Amino acid sequence: MFKKLLIANRGEIACRVIRTCRRMGIATAAVYSEADADALHVSLADEAHCVGPAPAAESYLNSDRIISVVRDSGAEAVHPGYGFLAENPSFAEAVAGAGAVFVGPPPGAMRKLGDKISARRLLKDLPVPVAPWRRIPADDAAQAQEAIEALGLPVVVKASAAGGGIGTSIVHSPTDLPHALETASGAAKRFFNSDTIHLERFVSHARHIEIQVLADGHGNVIHLFERECSMQRRYQKVVEEAPSTAVTGSLRAALADAAIMVMKTGGYVNAGTVEFLVDQDANFYFLEVNSRIQVEHAITEMITGVDIVEQQLRVANGECLALSQEDVSAEGHAFEARIYAEDPDTFLPVPGTIKAYIEPSGDGVRVDSGVRRGYAVNTHYDPMLAKLIVHGSNRKEALARMRVALDDFVIDGLVTNIPLLSKIFRHPGFISGSYDTGTLTRDFGTEAVLAKSGIGLSELWRYGN
Repeated sequence: MFKKLLIANRGEIACRVIRTCRRMGIATAAVYSEADADALHVSLADEAHCVGPAPAAESYLNSDRIISVVRDSGAEAVHPGYGFLAENPSFAEAVAGAGAVFVGPPPGAMRKLGDKISARRLLKDLPVPVAPWRRIPADDAAQAQEAIEALGLPVVVKASAAGGGIGTSIVHSPTDLPHALETASGAAKRFFNSDTIHLERFVSHARHIEIQVLADGHGNVIHLFERECSMQRRYQKVVEEAPSTAVTGSLRAALADAAIMVMKTGGYVNAGTVEFLVDQDANFYFLEVNSRIQVEHAITEMITGVDIVEQQLRVANGECLALSQEDVSAEGHAFEARIYAEDPDTFLPVPGTIKAYIEPSGDGVRVDSGVRRGYAVNTHYDPMLAKLIVHGSNRKEALARMRVALDDFVIDGLVTNIPLLSKIFRHPGFISGSYDTGTLTRDFGTEAVLAKSGIGLSELWRYGN
């Protein structure tokens, strides 16, 4: 096993990786920006290296500087977490060039599956359902018009290389198209250095279901069941659960088979997630592959008992999966609530300094956090503070534990979305399990609030998951 791991990330995911490394006896090297000098992940790691000023482009996205730290620290492997450089195949190649192991999929698999267009082309001969789609240049309005005529309205418009809902809009009428193209093209160029836009037929009242996959370099591929991620704001996840109330045994088997087929076809190795949309008639459609660990991986760990970060490290070290599909079972029910420093009405980030911070605890309660009392939340990075994860013997028990845990979570000194999360876990539709990707917008007045403030949903794509 590796003796030292460099974590090319920050916040809660860096802290999460450090904790598994401590258990496995692996030394850790952290990187941090000047704004994060006092961050929790810096103090938890065995050593830490500054990689530049606060802006992510000059620090956490500065591949050259991070690779320099890889060499200087003597790290044998690099875990990219999620976001930043996690799904950048050029970074993975640079890590290998520095003599270290990238804890993630091969660059070739990332290129095949990480981009929405290339993934759909790869899947064209597979029995994996895909909603009708088109690819167009970012600045070609004429082709966009032709595309929506061919696909039929409504359609989803997004940057081809984007994740986390960045730059995504739904076009319900031709008059919505110019603004949607502007939003998507702006995101494509600003965040992903891309010039392509992806249009896809919109699936109304859909459930967002994803399958967690583990694959080693010896041909073994297994799944760890599904997660439901339908409770979303501006196309980004707020609450997740496992298993899904919308997935029957037969649908679960079909989704898992499709996910494994996708990953095998793309030559995928390590942990990854295949995302699908499921319509009201239980038809499902491939959405995308997340070629990294997911923010919501903890709920899968809670129901399966599998440490996904440990499996990532072992696979990257060349080991075979210690688990077969028959070894994996799901017990009970788990929820995750993402705690953000943001206005719960407008979803806009709210910076500030944490004056008091008390995490809930108790049976079945887990908190993955990247902050502590005295930490100053700024506008340079995603405003997620922590993830509150609960597990119960059944969904009813898990719901009750989450409500109590949210009530017990103390974060003073800045605005958080805890009040909104408390409402979600008391919402009749959520309690019954009959919700979809539009529930938060429809039932919590998101569109009305943003309209009054002059802010459009499609403009809120500052940060992704």
